[in-house]
Amino acid sequence: MQSRLSGLRARGRAAVMTAVLAAAAATAAQADTYPARPLTIVVPATAGNVNDAVARLIGNELTRVWKQPVVVENRPGAGATTGTRYVARTPPDGYTALLTFTAHVQNPALYRDIGYDPIADFAPVSEVAISSTILAVSPDFPARTLPDLIALLRERPGQYPYGSYGVGTTGHILGELLLRQEGLQAEHVAYKGGPALATDLAAGHVKLGFIAVGSAMPLLQRGRLVPLAISGERRSSLLPDVPTFRELGYSGFEPEAWMGLLFPRGVPQERIDALSREVARIVRLPEIAERMRELNLEPVGSTPEEYAEVLRVDLEKWRAVIAKLGIALN
Repeated sequence: MQSRLSGLRARGRAAVMTAVLAAAAATAAQADTYPARPLTIVVPATAGNVNDAVARLIGNELTRVWKQPVVVENRPGAGATTGTRYVARTPPDGYTALLTFTAHVQNPALYRDIGYDPIADFAPVSEVAISSTILAVSPDFPARTLPDLIALLRERPGQYPYGSYGVGTTGHILGELLLRQEGLQAEHVAYKGGPALATDLAAGHVKLGFIAVGSAMPLLQRGRLVPLAISGERRSSLLPDVPTFRELGYSGFEPEAWMGLLFPRGVPQERIDALSREVARIVRLPEIAERMRELNLEPVGSTPEEYAEVLRVDLEKWRAVIAKLGIALN
């Protein structure tokens, strides 16, 4: 009888252990299944802009393929640092990502304390797209080339202010860089975004300005703005007839305006790779690529390693330029 009871107890313990191991295996399998719940893409800018539009394009396709909802959450403020700081402090589980832009590597040199490290506190996922900034003038402005503009500004110092789409933006930085390199004087007029600048440029209220291609394109196509030069290492496929600043003999205008996806530091590599592969696939889909070009963006879709190098190089480039120009924000 005692032997029988011992055997029953042993089998019972074995059954319990088997059940425990099975439950543990199921839990592990569920933990390894990614994504197993909704994802959030944080955009550190207002709803309705180009960054928001791209986040929703990516989010919709991820939802379709991964069968998990992707929520786009706008957290604007303080030159994109508010939303960025929020993501840096979220759990590194692969369920919160940041769709950011060039300001990510400019802000450390512009602000005294942003509360995060743009490299150390984030894990690169993919560079999503690139764009450019152009120097454009009103259609009635007498200078139609960059050399003519420089000559006019030198002849009439302080007479022609230049506009940008905000203090501390790429447009502002490049404007000050051009003035410094040529020893020119021109007041900076900071607009609240590209659309307002584009409107005033077309109307001639401000005669020249550094403006993002996306904001300028509708007016460029109608001949209401005249492009003189474009940033970047090579001509943009969006405006192939516009020379780069480099072609015209100027240095420091090479960094592209980019948009990219980051996780907070500590997300498992397999989850980073999974999202990176999907982003690269998504931006190459014909319908997505066409929509991005309609937004005046050139699709990229890079590996995490490639994007990490862009972040590293551009951080140093912008830090040096901004320090040289002495631009600082509170």
